[in-house]
Amino acid sequence: MNRSLLARLTLMLAACAFTLPAFAQLLNPNTPATGGQSLPSLTANQPQPLDRIIAVVNDGVILQSQLDETMATVAHQITASGGKLPPQNVLEKQVLQRLILNQLLVQKARDNGVRVSDDQVDAAVANIAQQNKMSVPQMQAAMQQQGVDYAAFRQQLRDQLLVRAVQQQVMQSSSQVSDAEINNLIASPAFRQGEVHLARILVGLPEGADANQIAAAQTKANQIESELKAGKSFASLAVSNSSAPEALEGGDLGWRRVDELPPAVQQIVGALQEGGYTEPLRDASGFTILKLEGKRTPDTKQIVTEYHALHLMIKPTAVLSDQGAKDKITKLYHDIVDGHADFATLAKQDSDDPTTANAGGDMGWFMQEDWGSEVGKLLATMQPGQVTEPFRSPDGSWHIIKLLGTRQADKTKDLEREQARQAIAARKGQQAYEQFLRDLESSAYISIRVPELADDANLAGGASQ
Repeated sequence: MNRSLLARLTLMLAACAFTLPAFAQLLNPNTPATGGQSLPSLTANQPQPLDRIIAVVNDGVILQSQLDETMATVAHQITASGGKLPPQNVLEKQVLQRLILNQLLVQKARDNGVRVSDDQVDAAVANIAQQNKMSVPQMQAAMQQQGVDYAAFRQQLRDQLLVRAVQQQVMQSSSQVSDAEINNLIASPAFRQGEVHLARILVGLPEGADANQIAAAQTKANQIESELKAGKSFASLAVSNSSAPEALEGGDLGWRRVDELPPAVQQIVGALQEGGYTEPLRDASGFTILKLEGKRTPDTKQIVTEYHALHLMIKPTAVLSDQGAKDKITKLYHDIVDGHADFATLAKQDSDDPTTANAGGDMGWFMQEDWGSEVGKLLATMQPGQVTEPFRSPDGSWHIIKLLGTRQADKTKDLEREQARQAIAARKGQQAYEQFLRDLESSAYISIRVPELADDANLAGGASQ
């Protein structure tokens, strides 16, 4: 069975947003899953190798088959994006650490009582199918043709939704921002410096690291710096050496507002030229080397388009099935567009949106992304007076929207405060999440059963054996 497609689809969602990378191979019912170092399909006439346990993670295990599947996925992604693969044993250690961390997060989610409903999984599957320009039945047929177990795919997808829920819980619980913090940030020079595109190599340290561990990590970080000076690729060194979550993406952190960075890092990054990198920086996580990939500055004035619209939502419940909700909103849609009923009247009578129903569905004036990217994309294509066809959101609810009008507004001050709030919340949330991951690993029982994968497998790990 060729299961590399299953791993590839699941790994695409590990970052928690249902956007497939540009280099990702799209599903095609007529094209077998290939690419990178994908494993050959096994037929009934071929010997089936016995699976084995690679690692024990608390009360769970990671199997050789899981490692092989994810290795094929990562190798495909690295080569498809133009990167150079590190040695096999190095990549295996990195991939294993990602699998260990993912399993710890799934376990934590279940311990905390986090649940993912079938409707949420259905919505995620539909999103993936849409990204691949297929219907769900077409995607199922393509997966079946390529030997992918659809039930196993859904379970792995459910696990990724659990991981995302834990991340959101941790970050949101630590992201309260006061007006005083916003005022201080707006008044600081960093707020006007715009954004930077960063990459990171982290040589991690466990909680309570002793002097020998610190010295070993510093030596490794210094060696990486020497290799950078000798001309080696930052991305390749990140894949081979970094213990940060984004290591297998070449250390890419994406675009970050300068004011999201710790003050000391702001000064260091501000002094870099594009393409430059820092010396190893000591922080709570270990030793970090940052590379500046690019800079961009904001516009001084923010003129935006605002939208005024009406909203009607029908939400499935214990007594109203998903199909029932779809049928109900479809009837309401036809009543509106055929002129049999007024949108506002139906919204007040039937909408399940507690925010807008009492106001006849009136959403007020808002910016494009205020009600989510999906709504924002629809609005950008609409004319005043137009009503959307019923559409389904990731939480399983059904919606229709009527655009009433648009206007241009100067939102410079409002956006400044919102950007400042988001920057402070993002910094707090990211710091809290990274500390959460360190605590999670340090308190876990992790036993790597293959000696060659256990050597230096995780400087930032916990009770590894």
